Amino acid sequence: MILRSRLALTAGAGVLVAGAGLAAHLLTGDDADAGIRAAKGAGAPYCKRIADGAPASLGGHSRRDSSLAGVAVWGDQAIVLRCGVTPPGPTGDPCFAVDGVDWVYDEAQSTDGRKVVVTYGRTPATQVVFDGSTGTDAALVDLSRLVAPVRQTSRCLGKASG
Repeated sequence: MILRSRLALTAGAGVLVAGAGLAAHLLTGDDADAGIRAAKGAGAPYCKRIADGAPASLGGHSRRDSSLAGVAVWGDQAIVLRCGVTPPGPTGDPCFAVDGVDWVYDEAQSTDGRKVVVTYGRTPATQVVFDGSTGTDAALVDLSRLVAPVRQTSRCLGKASG
């Protein structure tokens, strides 16, 4: 009888510890994918190559494991890459080229605390979200090398300078 009580108490304590560990994991945001969804076209072969070939570090942040197709995450979501997003059409948003890759600064999705850019003229398109604390220039050089193998079919036209 005492043995059964000890076993029940030990099993109950184990369930509590496991539950506390799971709660701590969920509350600390330890999941690299929390709040991120794979893009509609994330299953494209290029997206697998892009996500698998993403650098181990970017913008001073280490890459974290993602279970989502076509997604790469660095730091505590300081940089999030999603391949397979809908390619932008002609736009008035600012366009710029980095090492031969055209990028569009998505003004509608960007805020003071985050910058959103997407490749232009390449299908599948790749979106990158930077939090406000991460520099984009060096990171975009690395990311441009990563997406450059996707054939460019058109060039973007930014806002006319004044």
